[in-house]
Amino acid sequence: MSSSRNTNNKAPLLKWLPWVLLLIVIAAFVWLFMSMKSPSKDTWEPPRTTPAEQQASAPTSDTPAPIASYHNAVARASQSVVNIYTTQTMTEHPYMDDPVLRRFFEYHGGPSQEQGNTNLGSGVIVSEDGYIVTNAHVIEKADEITVAFNDGRKSRAKIIGTDPDSDLAVIKVDMTGLTPLGFREEPIRVGDVALAIGNPFGVGQTVTQGIISATGRTGLGVNKFEDFVQTDAAINPGNSGGALVDAYGELLGINTVIFSRSGGSMGIGFAIPTSIVEQVMNALIKDGRVSRGWLGIEIQSQLRDPTQLETSTGVEVLNVIEGGPAAKSGLRVGDIILTIDGVEMTDANTLIQYVARKSPNTKLNAQILRQGKNAQVEILLEERPAQEAVEQPVVMMQDEDGQLGLQGEQQEVPMMSEAERDRMREELLKLFERDGAPL
Repeated sequence: MSSSRNTNNKAPLLKWLPWVLLLIVIAAFVWLFMSMKSPSKDTWEPPRTTPAEQQASAPTSDTPAPIASYHNAVARASQSVVNIYTTQTMTEHPYMDDPVLRRFFEYHGGPSQEQGNTNLGSGVIVSEDGYIVTNAHVIEKADEITVAFNDGRKSRAKIIGTDPDSDLAVIKVDMTGLTPLGFREEPIRVGDVALAIGNPFGVGQTVTQGIISATGRTGLGVNKFEDFVQTDAAINPGNSGGALVDAYGELLGINTVIFSRSGGSMGIGFAIPTSIVEQVMNALIKDGRVSRGWLGIEIQSQLRDPTQLETSTGVEVLNVIEGGPAAKSGLRVGDIILTIDGVEMTDANTLIQYVARKSPNTKLNAQILRQGKNAQVEILLEERPAQEAVEQPVVMMQDEDGQLGLQGEQQEVPMMSEAERDRMREELLKLFERDGAPL
């Protein structure tokens, strides 16, 4: 009885055993086949970055996701950028006092007794009640200033103040309810998106796009106080005084100067950063002028040999002006200024910019090197004496020989020398005697 029961229990197992063995054999063949088809570990593959590495090396842009359009930023900023037209009236052309030249100009439709010379530029609205920041050279010698707004309105403007040393100026229109452009609070970084908005060549408001190429550019010889932001966003004549904004439409700086061999954009443009714009703007609106600190010394950067591994920093004092702040503090010719208030003075431009941003009656603690020994000097700044205004250029030109020169945005007609004028006068007299008949 029990044996027959065991036989009945084994029957189902024997029935399914061949199928189980068959599945095992098939699985073994599949595994063997896949193993033969899989690539060898020695096969070369291009290097791949892991997701963690990709995240670490991803560029930190103004927005976390790729930007398909800067429309929102431009729409926000463009309503705060204006076109500026200035007119200068010449009472008499310098050549009109010569009867022969006067006859020539009158016959050929030359300049009249009064001639209007129109320049163009751009500006940025900084307050709801009509204050506008632009470049000083845009409104220089202007008899009349016209501001054209993004919405088509126009208005006359008056000058609140100019600062040729930084090439900034503030003008004002009698309008309210304007949209000021917000200043960016975060530090400007190399690689940030940059959008230049202005009125190049008078074609109308234009936007160009690039990045921040460098910060802290000095020593260009354009302004007395330089701390430029460099960008490759196209800037052309007429853009001066316009806005350089980021991908959010916040102001990075005021477009001022370009480096060029042709007069047009070559991808090297410079803007005055908002840190300087804010300082100068507030001073001009409040007092009509900018008051800066003054040391009363002549300086030069320490000579550096690029072939030497050890570099010397600091600024050498070449001259101490008698009765000036430096003289009163005991600073001497030959002293090397190493730091001021703990900030390393790497070159003369660094020192000039640092002092210029301080107000008069500010105390500075300077660490100097005198005859090989370190010393501390406390200097009380005084107000910088007024300097003669210098006509500001807007284009740095380079000729075929690689020599740098400066070119203004609006070029004046070149004046003839006395010899050229006499020669032209003689030729005109001969022409008039023949009554215009050819030789």
